[in-house]
Amino acid sequence: MRPRRRAASLLPLGLLAALVAGPAHASPPAAAASGEGGGHCARLARLAVPGAEHQESACLPGLTTAHLAGTRYTDTADQAGLAARGTVTPGGVPGIQIDGYFPDGSRMNNTHGWRHDAQFVIRLPDDWNGGLVVTGAPGTRKQYATDAIIGDHVLARGFAYAATDKGNSGPDFYTDGRRPGDAMAEWHRRTTELARAARRVVAQRYGHAPRRTYVTGISNGGYLTRWQLENHPELYDGGVDWEGTLWTAEGPHPLTSLPTAVAHGAGSASGADMAAAGFTPATEFLWPYHQRAYWGVTQKIYRAELDPSYDPGCPGASAGSTAGEILAPCASDAEYDYAARPASVHRAVGRIGLTGRIGRPLITLHGDLDALLPVSADSDVYHRMVTERGRQRLHRYYTVEGGTHVDGLYDSHPDRLRPILPCYRAALTALTDWVERGTAPPADRVLPRPAGGDPVNSCSLRG
Repeated sequence: MRPRRRAASLLPLGLLAALVAGPAHASPPAAAASGEGGGHCARLARLAVPGAEHQESACLPGLTTAHLAGTRYTDTADQAGLAARGTVTPGGVPGIQIDGYFPDGSRMNNTHGWRHDAQFVIRLPDDWNGGLVVTGAPGTRKQYATDAIIGDHVLARGFAYAATDKGNSGPDFYTDGRRPGDAMAEWHRRTTELARAARRVVAQRYGHAPRRTYVTGISNGGYLTRWQLENHPELYDGGVDWEGTLWTAEGPHPLTSLPTAVAHGAGSASGADMAAAGFTPATEFLWPYHQRAYWGVTQKIYRAELDPSYDPGCPGASAGSTAGEILAPCASDAEYDYAARPASVHRAVGRIGLTGRIGRPLITLHGDLDALLPVSADSDVYHRMVTERGRQRLHRYYTVEGGTHVDGLYDSHPDRLRPILPCYRAALTALTDWVERGTAPPADRVLPRPAGGDPVNSCSLRG
């Protein structure tokens, strides 16, 4: 059994790195009408999330961030860095919000003052289009993390929306569970649990189950999108994977690429070594930032989750008490050699690994300037895996020229980067057209940087 250490009080910005603190709201939800008469918030009093240990429901005039910012119904701090300035997000969308949690023994998520993991949010718009979108939080964030980049858009299109904290959060997520890989395996179970429960809540609210259910997510949420369509295709009609993290027993994965990045930051790896690990030289201008904010903490917390015996003296984020210490790598990380680690470590990664055997349509997007999950060591590989499994007819893969891991970096480098979010929105439209109308999306391609127009809010998959 792995020792359980104190959870760090700081939460990651971006995928798993820069630190922000989210609010802990303890006040009761706003009073709401019963909604028994139909129309706005109809059937509110009848809604019960199957399996939930606790839930609170509210009838709200708006379910998007424009209405919820500054209230207990979202957490804008946990969304920091994910969107570029100038991103246009929709408002309005009246309806019902349900917050709650499923039974769980870990206590990393203090949203609402609950100190309870397996928290979720379900939003049910009054004007429903018959569909449901399910997502898991990116990085080590929590259930409101993708409100602005995913939730607002799908709600404005009429979808019901459900998001989970994945069952553990924060940079000490790896302390959850008894054996290597348990914390990440819980991510799978919590996403499946929420999808099933949300489908039943939708039926309670609208009188019938969703006609279409989609799964989607960014980074670790993209990984969960892949995993869900491989392992539970019966729950979904398709998905959009935004730069999902790749895990396979023999690699590549973050524990095969990040040690080189950490070594480069320490001065013991060359640019040629970085290229061999998958980091394109075109991303070099982003390396200093990633050295400070991403590489060290990402490697050591994944290592602590999947290979806790490697350096017991530096288990992960618990080894630090300040932001700098938490973000910094352990001295031993630059020497980490996954290929040389015991078979038990490879089995732990295999437990949470992907196969490419998707059972429903999937669209993947990945930026060619991703300096955390290099595209050549991630989505390029996953696309090959899907093809090797004979599932290429179900997959479309778009490489976004100038895209990087988080759109917030566009604000610092508008001459070199472009946001991926507008391409993600285009991909979601393409997916629904593919599933619901039989309109096949464009073939796999590179999406070039737009020569003009508004790169923050526009993108075409067709060129």
